[in-house]
Amino acid sequence: MTLRLDTETDQRLTEIAGALGISKAQAVVRAVEDFLATQSSDAVASKVFDKVLKRDAALLERLSDA
Repeated sequence: MTLRLDTETDQRLTEIAGALGISKAQAVVRAVEDFLATQSSDAVASKVFDKVLKRDAALLERLSDA
């Protein structure tokens, strides 16, 4: 896989990887893993929220009128 970064982003990645004592490739892998974990959690939370909104629509409506 080839990753093309603009000069500024590449420089920042180089600095962060150096500060962490890891390669740029390792830093990118960590960033992608974090992104995927976050997106997975957000997707699950969104599905649960939508399900609760549908299931409890009448209750939520009554609560809003209280």
